[in-house]
Amino acid sequence: MSRKKLHSKASQFLYGRYIEGDLKREEEYEQEVINAEIARKIYELRTKAGLTQQELANRVGTSKSAISRLEDADYEGHSLSMLKRIAEAFDKRVEIRFLPAKRLRTA
Repeated sequence: MSRKKLHSKASQFLYGRYIEGDLKREEEYEQEVINAEIARKIYELRTKAGLTQQELANRVGTSKSAISRLEDADYEGHSLSMLKRIAEAFDKRVEIRFLPAKRLRTA
């Protein structure tokens, strides 16, 4: 069976040993990856713009704690409307794509 492309041999080993082949764990892993990617993108937009969490919150019309939650990789409550508000604060837009349910595997 092909393996998921990960950043290190240790990550590859752990994925293969504890996740790969267990459909429930694979789905949970994929969701965690998505949450982490969203959090990272929000953080990168904010820091590249030189904004504090409070400044972004003011632009978006929310609280600093809400921005903090959105930048937390463990947060699962992302809404499209909030992502659109954040994008607008940076003069950006949200792009939605539909991809295969499982990420491509590489050898």
